[in-house]
Amino acid sequence: MLKNKTIGSMLIVAGTTIGAGMLALPIASAGLGFSTALALIVGSWLLMTYTALLMLELHQYAPRDATLNTLAKLWLGKRGQYVANFSMIFLFYALCAAYIAGGGAQLQARINIGFDVDIAPQLGSVILAVIIASVVTLGTSKVDKLNQVLFAIKIVVLASLFYMLTPYVQSKHLLEMPVEQGLILSAIPVIFTSFGFHGSIPSIVKYVGLEINSLKKVMIAGAALPLVIYIFWQLLSQGIMSQSDLLNSEGLNGFVSSVANIAHNPSVSTAVKLFADLALATSFLGVSLGLFDFFADTFKKGDNKTDRIKTALITFIPPLGFALFYPQGFIMALGYAAIALVVLAIFLPVAMVYKQRKTSSKQGYKVSTGNTGLLIAGLCGVLIITAQFMQMAGVIPAIG
Repeated sequence: MLKNKTIGSMLIVAGTTIGAGMLALPIASAGLGFSTALALIVGSWLLMTYTALLMLELHQYAPRDATLNTLAKLWLGKRGQYVANFSMIFLFYALCAAYIAGGGAQLQARINIGFDVDIAPQLGSVILAVIIASVVTLGTSKVDKLNQVLFAIKIVVLASLFYMLTPYVQSKHLLEMPVEQGLILSAIPVIFTSFGFHGSIPSIVKYVGLEINSLKKVMIAGAALPLVIYIFWQLLSQGIMSQSDLLNSEGLNGFVSSVANIAHNPSVSTAVKLFADLALATSFLGVSLGLFDFFADTFKKGDNKTDRIKTALITFIPPLGFALFYPQGFIMALGYAAIALVVLAIFLPVAMVYKQRKTSSKQGYKVSTGNTGLLIAGLCGVLIITAQFMQMAGVIPAIG
């Protein structure tokens, strides 16, 4: 049973990580060159896996159902709790609203074509939100089962894309150097956010239990799977097109069209669209599950049917409302997603672990590298936030 939960949890981590944003990686890293993009991807993976393990170090000293709200209060007091809560709610509501708005539009288009009807985009958003909310409300085990099915299909679609595109990879494109040095800083926040899964860690701990060895496998393997897929995706996307062509591809749609034209295969566009649908669904499941359990802990809601429905309403109604009536507000907020994620996935774990190690003599699992690792992780967080602000201020080139 534990083995099944461990494998399922690995796929929840991977599914949450490999969102639709993966398709934007070639655009975000356009002009970097393959070797530079590879270094940033591996560096981001190391950083995020390290801080995920820091979260496990904390969870062993907290109740099984503790979320970031409880952890922050335990080690950082009320102020730390407020910072944690604001970062979590801001980031996850923004993500959920974006998923509902974007996924609703995709669902509406599929329904209109498949059933030869003409429903409004808003109805697509409502249907998507109701489906995801229903699954999450039923519990982590149901999310696990649905996620496994969706993830398996996603891997088949990706394998098909790799099969269709591999013959068109040219080594000369992979050896190109960065076009502009400032682009390296610009790409850091986007690549960093492509490894964001930390909000779902408390839900996984609650699901698996405080079995540290099993949880370590979940975090390491769950984050390593996206790493491997991202590397192959970069190998294909940057091997098919030159850096200058990538820079001139005019966003995701232009990139997909260019790739389909190079491969002389319209099935490429179909596969990319299907992957985007599946990636959005698995990422939405992971994000909303983490937010659901966070609110259940914050408002002290139980696991009975009535309480879970109340928690679901708190989780899904606000982002659905913004997606329907003011989508641009949360879409704009996504521009600050990297900053909120740095606070959530780097600064808070580093600060809490430092405080725990300093004030407690309890013996248990401890992430290696000591305080040096905490310092390096903190400095990486400062670099990511600085790069984000520099791009917003126009000091370094914008990407995309």
